[in-house]
Amino acid sequence: MRITFLGGTETVTGSKFLLETERTKVLIDCGLYQGYKWLRERNWQSLPLDIDKLDAVLLTHAHLDHSGYIPVLYKHGFRGPVFTHHATKALCQILLADSGHIQEEDAKYYSKHKLSKREQPEPLYDRHTAESSMALFQSVDFDEQVEVGDIRFHLQPAGHILGAASIIVEAEGKRIGFSGDVGRFDDLLMRPPRPLPELDLLLMESTYGNRQHNPQDAAQQLASVVNRVAKSGSVLLVPAFAVGRAQALQHLLANLMEQGAIPKLPIYLDSPMAIKVSDIFCHFSDQHHLSHEQCHHMCDLVTYTRTVDESKALAGQAFPHIIIAGSGMATGGRILHHFKRLLSDSRTMVLFTGYQAGGTRGAKMLEGVDAVKIHGNWIPLRAEVDEISGLSGHADYLELTKWLHQSKLTKTTPIKLIHGDPEALEGLRVHLQEHTQFKVDVAGYRDILSL
Repeated sequence: MRITFLGGTETVTGSKFLLETERTKVLIDCGLYQGYKWLRERNWQSLPLDIDKLDAVLLTHAHLDHSGYIPVLYKHGFRGPVFTHHATKALCQILLADSGHIQEEDAKYYSKHKLSKREQPEPLYDRHTAESSMALFQSVDFDEQVEVGDIRFHLQPAGHILGAASIIVEAEGKRIGFSGDVGRFDDLLMRPPRPLPELDLLLMESTYGNRQHNPQDAAQQLASVVNRVAKSGSVLLVPAFAVGRAQALQHLLANLMEQGAIPKLPIYLDSPMAIKVSDIFCHFSDQHHLSHEQCHHMCDLVTYTRTVDESKALAGQAFPHIIIAGSGMATGGRILHHFKRLLSDSRTMVLFTGYQAGGTRGAKMLEGVDAVKIHGNWIPLRAEVDEISGLSGHADYLELTKWLHQSKLTKTTPIKLIHGDPEALEGLRVHLQEHTQFKVDVAGYRDILSL
């Protein structure tokens, strides 16, 4: 058996791991590269595998850096099954279609305004392809044993977002764990990750491998920002991931208003995708802490802007107010149109609430750039930019260490670190080397590991 690292190495995007036995080939995760242009260009490169001989895709969760390349496989002829949890399938139904739609719209925009080096810019895939690829999805329960050729696997809860799983694969006398993205033990919404069973190898994410989450209460941080916005009579723009983060923000704002900690400002969820996800969130209540009443309460205080016209109409809203819109790293979505309108106004507040991958607009804005490029135009950045870290859905390095200690791994279980920026990977490697007896190293792009 061997594993080829095709993505999610030395970066937090593009997760893809090809696992091969003598009889079977499966891809663990199938994500898009995001962030730096040199990484995004990999999305257009052919994978070093024969798609016709790929037996299945095993998907840990719905975020596009893990799932967003599935329509590309479909476009190139893959018709095998995509196994994942029921909630992940429901989320992918929304996320993949939206990804295809955004790529279509971007291609049209770049073509119309001649902003591309290509004479006829094309999307990596369109909405129709993304929707068609959903026919491949076969959803399973947590702990349900599934066989593909001579490989057997099951999913176990990893926290993080709805449906997120670690995948435990057994083949040729070995048991391998793919962590997926690991959630937190005290997450505002999600239940904690389940400890791992005994393994012969673990591939573990390292997104926060060199950082500890801010112990300051996220609700207090958010209240402080909202009260500043209310006092100045300005607008608060919150780029937010549609899955998890948008729901956490709705829940926090609803609670803060109910407690009188912040004034009752108008709140707009300007993300059709996040609106649909909120409905799914209420459906899968067994995976999170909120009751049905709490789910519906957080939705009642927010105005949903579903159409483009409703989104455009927000330009006429009286101040102060709050707009939550995708995408979370400001790489696309409706938040960009609000940025174009409001970033040059010094009264505007922008609040980031999650991890910003290197090279994204979000990362650059937090670094303090003077201007950001949106749809080919440079927009002066005069708005105040802030962030709160307490809402992250990723375990930090201490929580990852705790998860390992709770698991049934032996002291000699080898760990390959994946899905992290170089500094995070090295930080976690050093920490685990100094505080545990695990054999830890960092996976490299296109490395091949034989077991």
